[in-house]
Amino acid sequence: MFEKIEKMFYNENEVVIMKERIIFHIDVNNAFLSWTAVLLLKNGYKEDIRTIASVIGGDESKRHGIVLAKSPVAKKVGITTAQVLYQAKQKCPNLQIFPANYEWYYQKSNELYNYLSSYTPIIERYSIDECFLDMTGTNYLYDDYLSLAYKIKEDIKKKFGYTVNIGIGNNKLCAKMASDFEKPDRVHTLFKEEIPTKLWPLPVGDLFMCGKKTKQELNRLSIFTIKDLSQADDKVLERNFKSQGRYLKEASLGIDNTPVEQRTSKNQSISISETLPFDLIDEVKIKSVLFRQTEELARQLRKQKLFTDTIAVIFKNKDFISYSAQYKLDNATDNTKEIYETVINIFEKNYKEDALRLIGLRLSGLKKSKEKQISLFEEPSKVEKEDEELIQKTMDSINEKFGKALVAPASLKIIGTSKTKNQYK
Repeated sequence: MFEKIEKMFYNENEVVIMKERIIFHIDVNNAFLSWTAVLLLKNGYKEDIRTIASVIGGDESKRHGIVLAKSPVAKKVGITTAQVLYQAKQKCPNLQIFPANYEWYYQKSNELYNYLSSYTPIIERYSIDECFLDMTGTNYLYDDYLSLAYKIKEDIKKKFGYTVNIGIGNNKLCAKMASDFEKPDRVHTLFKEEIPTKLWPLPVGDLFMCGKKTKQELNRLSIFTIKDLSQADDKVLERNFKSQGRYLKEASLGIDNTPVEQRTSKNQSISISETLPFDLIDEVKIKSVLFRQTEELARQLRKQKLFTDTIAVIFKNKDFISYSAQYKLDNATDNTKEIYETVINIFEKNYKEDALRLIGLRLSGLKKSKEKQISLFEEPSKVEKEDEELIQKTMDSINEKFGKALVAPASLKIIGTSKTKNQYK
């Protein structure tokens, strides 16, 4: 493998391969439990809780008394994430329960980010325990990327006391998929030539951003592996999944041009979130919340004369477990309808059907002008676009004067409806 990497990046006769991107994905193994273990050992605790039956959980006497993270020993006896602590203790009477310490987790996350920043200035904090590093063009600094990944992994273990997985690929998708292959404390690669042997045999549900509903629909179409998806008819995918169909096909082929986004600009994104008074599971009501948030952020964009090309939806469920998903647009926009259609698409593909305590929306990749790209899909005529922008400005004026989201296109209201029964949990 070392020789293969060296050939890929240092053979002067293969100039085209020199243009390939090199992306690292670093993922902390069992972050909350590992970071808690580090803190306890630092404070003189006699046992490493990673080696005993232990979990990170909330207060058993309160409604959020569930398992947030579990040790390998606890996993072996059948304890699962999000399981009620009372049930977990029935499975394992000697189970040790430790509270979450989010202030410490953020401190450890920042520590990791600062360390990784010493290897490349192009780094993206994807979540509290994950980072992407764009190593493209650093071949003059590092002779062997695979050896570098092992060095980073071992340095983190020695310096900070916990393990990570590192995935290496030619894009973010492949790097993230690689880091999930086998855990913990591993380095994996997923380069283009490895896709048939490493990616295609996997169940289609393992593909990044393939949610439960998408998997079920793909299985209904007799698509069970990622290889099946890579060979599926484009028209069938477009008919069943609309714009998501193109993403699924490209992802199955290991295609991803998403850049590693540095989050340094003061005006890099705008966001909004809402803590709900009840645990919300009714999709109609959730979409209604997302509609209000879309209206507010889209109005802010137009007021600041900005456009967004990246849209993210953030969820936090009743057990205080957060997850999110985002989508990058072909063209930047400030149009409420375009943003909301994308928001709903993200929601429907990634919502885990759990009761939600918080819903949020983030618009990033902000620009001062629209960036047009040639599209394979038919675009509305110039007249239609101009009319739509005029209508949007008129609605903004009315809403600014009489109240937020007083008027909106009927088409947007339709998106937020369904036959789902009203239900709170």
